[in-house]
Amino acid sequence: MLIVIAVFLGLLVLGVPIAYVLGISSIVYIVSSDMGLFGSAPMRVFQGVQNFGLLAIPLFVFVGELMNSGGISTRLVRFTNVVLGHFRGGLAYVNIATNMFLASILGSANAQTAMMSRVMVPAMEKEGYKREFSSAVTVSSSLLGPIIPPSLVFIIYGVISETSITRMFLAGVIPGIVLAVSFMLLIYVIAIKENFPKAEKATSRQAFRALLEVIPALLIPLVILVGILTGVFTATESAAVASLIAFFVGFFFYRELKLKDLPKILIDTALNSATVTFIVAMASLLGWILAFERVPNAIGDFLISFSDSPYVFLFILNILLLIVGMFMDGIAAMIILVPILLPVALNLGIDPVHLGIIICINLTIGLITPPVGTALFIASSISEIRMETLTRSLIPFIIVAYAVLLLITYIPAITLTVPQLFSG
Repeated sequence: MLIVIAVFLGLLVLGVPIAYVLGISSIVYIVSSDMGLFGSAPMRVFQGVQNFGLLAIPLFVFVGELMNSGGISTRLVRFTNVVLGHFRGGLAYVNIATNMFLASILGSANAQTAMMSRVMVPAMEKEGYKREFSSAVTVSSSLLGPIIPPSLVFIIYGVISETSITRMFLAGVIPGIVLAVSFMLLIYVIAIKENFPKAEKATSRQAFRALLEVIPALLIPLVILVGILTGVFTATESAAVASLIAFFVGFFFYRELKLKDLPKILIDTALNSATVTFIVAMASLLGWILAFERVPNAIGDFLISFSDSPYVFLFILNILLLIVGMFMDGIAAMIILVPILLPVALNLGIDPVHLGIIICINLTIGLITPPVGTALFIASSISEIRMETLTRSLIPFIIVAYAVLLLITYIPAITLTVPQLFSG
């Protein structure tokens, strides 16, 4: 097993894509310890992705692609700018508010970072904001993607832990709002200190026109949330309905979506979905090997040896996930760690939905923390800003994010109130 750990860490340091790291490490273990496992390995890989809940991933990716091509994202930005742009630091608020809207459709921090870095960073820089601050706001706001439902990481956690994906979606509503409001309060303080610019207040006519334009776009998150809350359809079904609405809005209302765009949209959807699915498959293989070696049992016993208090366990859990999130892809880490952590948490009386929110948020924060924060790399590349400079600007936002995480960790009501409210 030591050889596998060495290979795993070595490949990570070399910058090999995480899916290949997981797969190669698994093969090294099988070759070095038990060739008989080769017969079962393909079936394990297949079983790792054979789950109905995972069908929501390509559907939500498809929704995001339709939004980009159909002019929906542009109108969301325009509407939030009319509402919030006249405040000091208004474009920073617009950035966060738009990310909240997109989060209810895309569910991916990396996708939102890429999209908003192209849209908001140049717009903010043009209005006099520093590029590093604009990028920091964009990257930190992308954390809302995997927290406000629907969420790809919630889907994967639900599949792994056999927890209701709908309950996970409901549990993410309040934490997402709390995080967004916290970022806005931070921006308010910075805006006063730095004397950020503000735009002229829109006239009533301009505001009304922007509202009329955005109403069709708002149908997408509205249908998703109302449908899930009322139980009309499941999370996966909501993704299919949202795809249909996004197509009609972009094609018939805004008329920016063209039939000639569909082949590229479908190809991009397939490529992005395949990337996630490949990671899930390889992580399932490594998770199976770890279970074969009884690693989850050993780690569980180690965690319990510290204390049988759920508060201590959650504290240790956050430290563990903080470290793991800095070096490893969140989806892969979740697939490996959830089977280890879930039994321990259940023994301590921790609700699996509450545990899932803590794990998902913590690993999502890892996307914006060096040295292996993928959202950080995306923003740095698109905005053409040095990683070190961007990281320094991100520090206040990371501190706020961890403060919110601690609140969510030790006040379960923030997470569980909405699921309990709609459980009947």
